[in-house]
Amino acid sequence: MSSWKGKSKGKPWGYSIFLAILKYGGVSPAYFLLRFVSFYYVVFSYQSSKSIFYYFHKRLGYGRLKSLWKVYQNYFIFGQSIIDKVVVMSGIRNKFTFEFDGRSNLNQIAAMGKGGLLLSAHIGSWEIAGNLLKHINTRINIVMYDGEDQQIKAFMERVTGKLSVNIIVIKDDISHIFKINEAFQNNELVCMHADRYLEGNKTITKSFLGEDAKFPLGPFILAQKFRVPVAYVFAMKETKFHYHFYASTIKEYLHLGKDAGMEQMTSDFVGEMEKYVKKYPEQWYNYYNFWQ
Repeated sequence: MSSWKGKSKGKPWGYSIFLAILKYGGVSPAYFLLRFVSFYYVVFSYQSSKSIFYYFHKRLGYGRLKSLWKVYQNYFIFGQSIIDKVVVMSGIRNKFTFEFDGRSNLNQIAAMGKGGLLLSAHIGSWEIAGNLLKHINTRINIVMYDGEDQQIKAFMERVTGKLSVNIIVIKDDISHIFKINEAFQNNELVCMHADRYLEGNKTITKSFLGEDAKFPLGPFILAQKFRVPVAYVFAMKETKFHYHFYASTIKEYLHLGKDAGMEQMTSDFVGEMEKYVKKYPEQWYNYYNFWQ
């Protein structure tokens, strides 16, 4: 069975083409070109298309034709989110607007003086969410796998410049754990995905969209080990130029005990993730067999 490898499919020359269009033509012509790129992926990226088709057809119950159309929409909106990320982070003039639900929750978690863990998933645009979090009165750290192609990483850093957030890269030597602990000690917020794992990681099985799936235990263990409050955050694209940011109420689980707290925390996260997947079904960018 296919599994997630922690890597992206993009190519540096592809990013360069879109960047040139963005600089001289703006977002609309870049979106137009993206329609052809999206069709290419539907036809020629068989394994990823098969996985996302299964999600629409079997888990959400769409008919075959509607599911196929949703696969195309999924690729198209995913491409838009990448273009939008480049535009917002590089300072290219744009018409994007943003709506915030739960900003007070994040200000509250920052004011508690304990640090905090923000959990999300591969839904919407996490990079734009991180850029929006700069308005919170504390430092933001984003934890991610170092799975991007090095050429693509160098290109994005050259285009967007220094990020407004700090990146903590997950490494085999667990040095990232010490950096996460240091961030919490400094009352900073740590953001990470909690919907994917690499082979060999500890997992927990939960029912998701009516079928059992494995979720990584690591993010939830961090919250328990370092005794920090948790919130669930998502940034979703609602129209061509509008994003909606959501942050849940603050959750603390220590009073429940180790096992009950872990069970409740993972259930809360899966429930939040399922809610936003159902509300924005085209914006879950999962291209491997999630229910393998």
